[in-house]
Amino acid sequence: MSALTLTAGPIVPAAERRLSPRAGLSLILRNTITMAARGLIKIRRTPEQLVDVTVQPILFTLMFTYIFGGAISGDVANYLPVIIPGILVQTVITTSVVTGVQLREDMDKGVFDRFRSLPIARIAPLSGALLADTIRYGIATVLTFTMGFLMGFRPAGGLGAVIGAGLLVIVCAWAISWIFAFAGVIARTASSVQGISMLILFPLTFLSNAFVPVDTMPGWLRWFVNVNPVSHLVTAVRDLVNTGAFGADAWISLLGAAIIVAVFAPLTVRAYMRKA
Repeated sequence: MSALTLTAGPIVPAAERRLSPRAGLSLILRNTITMAARGLIKIRRTPEQLVDVTVQPILFTLMFTYIFGGAISGDVANYLPVIIPGILVQTVITTSVVTGVQLREDMDKGVFDRFRSLPIARIAPLSGALLADTIRYGIATVLTFTMGFLMGFRPAGGLGAVIGAGLLVIVCAWAISWIFAFAGVIARTASSVQGISMLILFPLTFLSNAFVPVDTMPGWLRWFVNVNPVSHLVTAVRDLVNTGAFGADAWISLLGAAIIVAVFAPLTVRAYMRKA
């Protein structure tokens, strides 16, 4: 019988090993993708999580178009270039609330306590959740434009402008999701996250130029609507899909998104790392 020979490298004493308490960038990226895949698996097993990004854009597009189309623009066809960008922005931005709600639910259920015992980057559950939610924004974007197309909307800016407008909205929604992620980390319950978030988003989305022309509003309200960041994003999307122009409002929206990430990403990560 032949002998089995095992070869191994030299044993390094623990005192001489160089162990880093921080995860490397490659490990963080791999773990983030894994956690994002976990989020997508959760959606597949509980498809009701997609109700807000599937039913809402279809329902709101039909409802607002046929109720306000004739009164505001004379007919549905003329109102579609106005309402489709507004519905898109409203739907995707309100969807970003889910990031904070689900984050709080996972923390309450002890899911993050289990992650803490695993040899993974501590930031991965947070960054993976934010990455997975961009899929939800993409679904809402595609469905809104598809619904508009079925109703007769033909973007004059072309397909490239439509894709650019969708990416702009997704980027801005991803930035805003950092605010709600921060709320999810520091809040006590998931219901409080949702309640506070909608209390903020409801006036921002409806007190904007998303549904009606600004010049029909009283002067004091018109001032608020004109400085409302949601109005800038809606105008940027309208300019892109209807004329193909990437104007000042688009740059303002991107600048606002960058500021939000610069402020709330460090706050969220710091608060999360204290609890994770």
